[in-house]
Amino acid sequence: MATTLLEPRSAATDFDVEDVEYLRHGDKPLLARIFKPRGTGPFPALVECHGGAWCLADRTTERLRHEYMAAHGIVSIALDFRSGDEAPYPASVQDINFAVRWAKANARSLETRPDLVGLSGQSSGGHLAMLVAMRPHDPRYAAIPLPAGSSSQDAAVRCVIMSWPVINPLSRYRHAKRTAEGANPPAWPSSIIARHDAYWRNEANMAEGNPTMALERGEKVLTPPAIWFQAQGDIVHDYKDVESSFAGNEPQRFCAAYAKAGGSIALEYIDMERKAGASPDLSKCGPMFARMVEFVSEHVTD
Repeated sequence: MATTLLEPRSAATDFDVEDVEYLRHGDKPLLARIFKPRGTGPFPALVECHGGAWCLADRTTERLRHEYMAAHGIVSIALDFRSGDEAPYPASVQDINFAVRWAKANARSLETRPDLVGLSGQSSGGHLAMLVAMRPHDPRYAAIPLPAGSSSQDAAVRCVIMSWPVINPLSRYRHAKRTAEGANPPAWPSSIIARHDAYWRNEANMAEGNPTMALERGEKVLTPPAIWFQAQGDIVHDYKDVESSFAGNEPQRFCAAYAKAGGSIALEYIDMERKAGASPDLSKCGPMFARMVEFVSEHVTD
């Protein structure tokens, strides 16, 4: 069969929204909010990981992105996962790894196919999306089995979309601590440092669960096609790691390491204001959502 691109819809289309329990820990359900285009699939699908410094937010936080994806022919699977305040690393990574396998096992009801599933995430969610994509077969991350009788699936994905990811948790932690120790420090480092501590517990974990450092260590990982969207002037995510010999900022550093490992990745700066310590206004992200749809159409094929 010839390979053809799954074209996104040029105009917005109707979609349905449904909350589904995809996983349960004890008496606590974890929900996925499914934004599903109306029409005949299979559609490409994105398992979506919210931001919040690993400790805040939920599946509803980035609603505008999920709605846009669904309105343009992409199934958006917005996840709740365990917060770093309740369960440290790698708990959320395990939940997301499971969610990818769950989406593949339930692809027919989601109007997609197992080979059409990608990952997407914002800020700490971008880090989690890339970490799951790079290490889909890590036995720690894949520790939660699918229900008995499910089809056998892994967590490998077709593509990764990241918005200002915390791609190097260790360097960001130290960046925040240096800023906090400077003269007249701003307010943002204190909350970021506390959330790093809650989720990671120590710097050794920040180094181990670290996409940038995994690549620079020469770890054998998967490198699906990826894109990084970065707001201008974002000192919390786009900064120079003074402990690294790499000449550029952290986005350029990761992209260089990813390309060296054989991956295809694009870095696109967008005209969007990002204030340190404040949640971004996704209604002012310009053409970013449209570019996400274009990226999916380029890299998810039938």
